[in-house]
Amino acid sequence: MGQGQQEKVATSLAGAISEEISASLAPVDAELERRYPGDPGTRQPVHTVYVPGDVFAADTIRSWGDRALAALDEHAPDAASFAAVLGLSDVLAEPVHARVRAKLEREPIEDLRVDFEDGYGPRPDAEEDETAARAARLIAEAYDKGTAAPYMGIRMKCMEAPVRDRGIRTLDIFLTGLMEAGGLPEGLVLTLPKVTYAEQVTAMVRLLEAFEKAHGLDAGRIGFEIQIETSQSILATDGTATVARMIQAAEGRATGLHYGTFDYSACLGVSAAYQASDHPAADHAKAIMQVAAAGTGVRVSDGSTNVLPVGPTAQVHDAWRLHYGLTRRALSRAYYQGWDMHPGHIPTRYAAVFAFYREGFEQAAARLARYANRAGGDVMDEPATAKALSGYLLRGLDCGALDIAEVARATGLTRMDLEGFAAPRRGDLTASAK
Repeated sequence: MGQGQQEKVATSLAGAISEEISASLAPVDAELERRYPGDPGTRQPVHTVYVPGDVFAADTIRSWGDRALAALDEHAPDAASFAAVLGLSDVLAEPVHARVRAKLEREPIEDLRVDFEDGYGPRPDAEEDETAARAARLIAEAYDKGTAAPYMGIRMKCMEAPVRDRGIRTLDIFLTGLMEAGGLPEGLVLTLPKVTYAEQVTAMVRLLEAFEKAHGLDAGRIGFEIQIETSQSILATDGTATVARMIQAAEGRATGLHYGTFDYSACLGVSAAYQASDHPAADHAKAIMQVAAAGTGVRVSDGSTNVLPVGPTAQVHDAWRLHYGLTRRALSRAYYQGWDMHPGHIPTRYAAVFAFYREGFEQAAARLARYANRAGGDVMDEPATAKALSGYLLRGLDCGALDIAEVARATGLTRMDLEGFAAPRRGDLTASAK
């Protein structure tokens, strides 16, 4: 065939065949869209801080930042000493240290949960009523004054019979208080703990539906996180993955799955000395959670460590190294969020997060730039990889590890471009980059 001569194209199937197949798969297409809408594209906080209801105060966020800065000043007063504790490279030492300090001054907590469950415990009804109303008032005031964390809310008591009514009442008081103070903030997050059966998730959905109807809110306005703290929430008696059913039972309201390190470990009989987020039982549970949540728009959060960075400097350094290592381990496994239980944890939370994004920044930016420009290189990336690279850069931007100017210089892309690669339309992952 001569150069430039057009190939003859022939087919054997009638067009009706394609139409019939499309019609037969229409219910599947709709089911895919409903069950697997993809990541919401919103910011995911790098941690959640839990503060008991009776301890939460108007200055809690600033107090945590100040206490974290004081810990740095006392136990690692400069970049070199902080890097030596954590094993940071010379290249990362100064930028990570500087960004950690800036973060603690500007935004020490990304997500705060006022706790009415284990951290608060059983109290007289009148006391918990007042504490819930106070939490609503303080959170509403924080959003009004611009001093709130990006995400704030409460962890209520669970849906088990002994505490169910108390949990429902606390949630009602809290949400009603927010409505009376001007409405629900955009950063509102609720956590439902100790979920064992999907029916408990359904009950939470019905509860939130009733509240929305009572206040004329849009259906589905209020979402919630599901806390995974029992073996039954991972594996049901029939051998199926309970957590997958929980996500569907939430009817689109589930925003996250949070692993409860110590309750889950204790449920399996793990000795107290070995209850940790890197225990094999923890890895198994989080792997199931991760697969169940993939593509649904529900995000997975790691748990916490109970080893606090307090006491003499050597003891603080040991706790910092442990927390830093656990956080880096979680990030490498795509658990981009975890719990922090003490102000001394947040310097190493941010150090681990910032180091994770900064040390991989140049390679990720270069790969994405080549992909976007359809240029060659030593790695042949596909749309799915471009999605992961963009998501990596966006998470780095959201937490403060990266600046938009340096990302733009390295990639030639705007944030809107990154968001387009990170959240492609269904089907684009098998298509060529435009």
